[in-house]
Amino acid sequence: MTSFVHPVYPTHHVGAERAARVAEHVQHLAHGARGGAALLLAAIVAALLVVANQIIGTWSEGHLLAAWIVLWVVAFAALALLAGPARRASIALRAAAAGWNARRIAAEEDRKLMRLAMTDARVMADISRAMGMDAGRDVRGYF
Repeated sequence: MTSFVHPVYPTHHVGAERAARVAEHVQHLAHGARGGAALLLAAIVAALLVVANQIIGTWSEGHLLAAWIVLWVVAFAALALLAGPARRASIALRAAAAGWNARRIAAEEDRKLMRLAMTDARVMADISRAMGMDAGRDVRGYF
């Protein structure tokens, strides 16, 4: 008699799901103003720690404890002093990126409208009529 085996394999990978959750969490952190400021602050502090470690690395072995104390003082001082400026810089960068994106989208919409106007005489007539109107009148109804 023949018997069939129907093994059940998982349809998802636990490690892949964990990695996806971590990626979503990091993306969520990067999109908020505080998250962006925190990531920027972490990058600045890491750069300062690398510089401090390079400077401390030239010291002799006898001053190793003092070197670690100086390194941690630099780290905590950087965290304390640069938190506000990093947050403001993050907000300013985010606003600049949003403005650039809005200008880019508006320019692309204008290009699409002009491409359409080149093929459709009615659209071109609407555009030239809107451009010929008085400056005080609202032209939103024509588009």
